[in-house]
Amino acid sequence: MSKKFGQNFLISHPVRERIVDLLEVSEGQQVWEIGPGIGSITSLLLEKRAQVTAFEIDHGFCRILNEQAFGDDPHFRLVEGDALKTLPLSLQTEGVPARICGNLPYNVGSVILAKLLESPYRPSRMVFTLQKEVVDRICAQPGSKDWSSFSLLAQADYEVSLATTINSGAFYPPPKVTSSVILFSLRSESKVESSLRSHFFTLVRDLFAQRRKTVKNNLLGGKVGAMVGKDGVQWLLEDAQLNPSLRAEALDWEQFLALSASLASYRARYTGDTEPAR
Repeated sequence: MSKKFGQNFLISHPVRERIVDLLEVSEGQQVWEIGPGIGSITSLLLEKRAQVTAFEIDHGFCRILNEQAFGDDPHFRLVEGDALKTLPLSLQTEGVPARICGNLPYNVGSVILAKLLESPYRPSRMVFTLQKEVVDRICAQPGSKDWSSFSLLAQADYEVSLATTINSGAFYPPPKVTSSVILFSLRSESKVESSLRSHFFTLVRDLFAQRRKTVKNNLLGGKVGAMVGKDGVQWLLEDAQLNPSLRAEALDWEQFLALSASLASYRARYTGDTEPAR
């Protein structure tokens, strides 16, 4: 095991079975697993006769997976390397699998998930093990202390739910934090219209850049302010009927969407630019 990869093996068989049950895997389905380790969840997926693609960065684990565990299984394929690089490339070249799962490493788990959620590739169902505090942020509702850009990013396209909380004794070595399993179920329709997506995510990143700052000050200091200027920010807030002294955690979905629509309208009206915000 390597400390730099933040590895904690999930040794609880009941928890592993719970994760696979949540995935609702059918025979022949394409299932991608991020960070399989030595294949404890992989083996359960293969028992379901899924077509499993595993993304693993640790060379030693890759040798075990290929040479000792599943190398002869025609339903198993290994992609060796950093999932932050190999996963986006695989999505671009192969398309969207039916399922994605993973016991994500604590040091980069949220980064991997954010990149996946920001991409245009959306599996119908995903199940991940993450730090409890990260799952709390993803599942948070407007007005709560955990409401964040991550909440909006995840909930735009998915119904998210805390499936179970896992104590440290279910892992080896035991982590110093509590973990949770989170289920992502793809919405039949996104909360964000395709024409507003880039505007929406630009605004979300700006508004939560510094949580103690007001909506107005975060916009002025971010990409939106650079695009539309001080007068433009004032116009956006008035058009969306937002109180400029509020903070981002006080805004709900309707207000974020209203501000996104105002940004799209402003750029089309005053700059003639109908391209998405970047």
